Formats: sequence, structure tokens, C-alpha cells
Amino acid sequence: MFEVLQQQARAQGLALRAPPPEPTTCCGRGCNGCVWEGYLDAAEYWRQEALLQIDPVSFE
Repeated sequence: MFEVLQQQARAQGLALRAPPPEPTTCCGRGCNGCVWEGYLDAAEYWRQEALLQIDPVSFE
């Protein structure tokens, strides 16, 4: 997802901020409030922000 949106932005001459880095501290126990939950929230926020900047006509 990140790369596709970054390519679309570059094709339009736009530069998006860097996507959130994947967490490296997950313990794998399925904790409530896992670092992956925060990552997925940040990734969705990044995606929404990118879509607002990219011309939707380019997706047709």
C-alpha cells in the first residue's frame, strides 16, 4: 500500500511524508494494546492523509 501510494504521488510530482515504521518490539503474546495496533492506526492515518493529497482522477 505504501509503495503504490508513493508511486502515485511521485507521478503527480508530490512528495509524501515517510510512512510509519513497522514495530520491532512486539513480544508475540497478543497483548491488549499491542504495538501492532498502534502501527495499524498510524498506517491508516498515513493512507488517509496520502489519499487527500493525491488527485483521485489518477486512480480511474
